Amino acid sequence: MASVNKVVLAYSGGLDTSVIVKWLQEHYNSEVVTFTADIGQGEEVEPARSKAEALGVKEIYIEDLREEFVRDYVFPMFRANAIYEGEYLLGTSIARPLIAKRLVEIAAETGADAISHGATGKGNDQVRFELGAYALSPGIKVIAPWREWDLLSRDKLMAYCEEHSIPVEMKRGKKSPYSMDANLLHISYEGGCLEDPWCESEEEMWRWSVAPEAAPDQARYIELTYRAGDIVAIDGEQQTPAGVLTNLNRIGGENGIGRLDIVENRYVGMKSRGCYETPGGTIMLRAHRAIESITLDREVAHLKDELMPRYAQLVYNGYWWAPERLMLQTMIDQSQQCVNGVVRLKLYKGNVDVVGRKSDDSLFDENIATFDDDAGAYDQADAAGFIKLNALRLKIAASRGRSNS
Repeated sequence: MASVNKVVLAYSGGLDTSVIVKWLQEHYNSEVVTFTADIGQGEEVEPARSKAEALGVKEIYIEDLREEFVRDYVFPMFRANAIYEGEYLLGTSIARPLIAKRLVEIAAETGADAISHGATGKGNDQVRFELGAYALSPGIKVIAPWREWDLLSRDKLMAYCEEHSIPVEMKRGKKSPYSMDANLLHISYEGGCLEDPWCESEEEMWRWSVAPEAAPDQARYIELTYRAGDIVAIDGEQQTPAGVLTNLNRIGGENGIGRLDIVENRYVGMKSRGCYETPGGTIMLRAHRAIESITLDREVAHLKDELMPRYAQLVYNGYWWAPERLMLQTMIDQSQQCVNGVVRLKLYKGNVDVVGRKSDDSLFDENIATFDDDAGAYDQADAAGFIKLNALRLKIAASRGRSNS
């Protein structure tokens, strides 16, 4: 195996990435730098330090990136109302560009000539990490052990640990049958019985939310304040971006909001069944569309809706740093300048209902929209000419004997 001077590894402290540390040292004769990011996965990240030290790692990066994650990645994505294949709120996808960015930055800081990750050769994450890395550091070398080694089962990984004296933390109790990934936006579940798309998920699988039927019998009302398309306060209390999402996750989870069971099309070509909990994101999407409904011009709103599937696909496939996503983001952000105001929501047993919206930048004119006498604000007779002009092409086609049905 070709020698690599130094490699920065995205390190969780778990079994796979602990094996990868030793494997990189052995197969690439390389010094390993570990990078562990706290993006709100809900687990203590500091223990990764002692685990890395036990593996002989000298340079260890452990960083709290929660505010940056929500401010610079989640919020911009929600300004676009991004949703993949009509359902998925892109919780895993949006975390990868930030990790890729820090990997290449740390590589530059430490003089490393390669980065590495623990994504498998079957999934989307390998694409997301590597497209991001190459976009930001074209000359970087990427090492993906799962595409190179033959340690393709847990038994082989455990045997490797025993052979190389790698300490493995054996958790007490029943091991979860699911592969899970969490950050401040969501938690995902794959594997186990979910590999059969006919099999209903087990209630004990869900971690962030109660079942809708077990949610409180009283509705919960909340008010979200928007500034330039981003939530800045909940019930009038100013919050940081990470604070907003943390609190909305809690509120949504308590009310049975945000569960999703889908079969999605992976970028690598296969279909994959997964379950997701995105309580805060589910609330955010509904509320953002509500505030846009009174503050955006009709054609701007419709154009955003036309472009959104492409934007979501770019995020899902790993093109966060691509010029086309950056171009779309510039347009989206410009559209949000007047997306200010307050949305009132009613949360009840898994449902999110918009029950009020107001804004100083509202384009809703009560004098025009009213069913009562509008005192001349709108001349209904004008609609006749409008309809005739729009019907002209239909009338011409019909007169030529062409069917419009």
